[in-house]
Amino acid sequence: MARDSFVHLHLHTEYSLLDGAIRMKELMKKAVEFKMPAVAITDHGNLFGAIEFYQEAQRAGVKPIIGCEAYIAPGSNKDRPGSRRDSAYHFTLLSKNEAGYRNLVKLVTAAHLEGFHYAPRIDKELLAAHSEGLIG
Repeated sequence: MARDSFVHLHLHTEYSLLDGAIRMKELMKKAVEFKMPAVAITDHGNLFGAIEFYQEAQRAGVKPIIGCEAYIAPGSNKDRPGSRRDSAYHFTLLSKNEAGYRNLVKLVTAAHLEGFHYAPRIDKELLAAHSEGLIG
């Protein structure tokens, strides 16, 4: 595999609290060093770093892919199961265009405002309503 054919599609930054550590400038230095044409960020349940990531990627000449490792509730995101383990499953979402980015913003916002139980959660119904432009 040629070095310039590898692209990270599941990567946690400093905005994946207690899980990721890399800062955006360092991420872009590594992407350029390893000749990655693009890189995705998929922080846990948030898009806190999306704007900084996009700006740093543009400066570095790397295609930014904005994503999120969403938390999917097994039933409704309004349900409140008794344990953290039963409250949600991880599901990686990537935006493939502007419509996908807008839908990702809607999903993450709804997860924080309506579905928060141990983590910001969405459900399959909400995902189906806002799936245009997303890869998951």
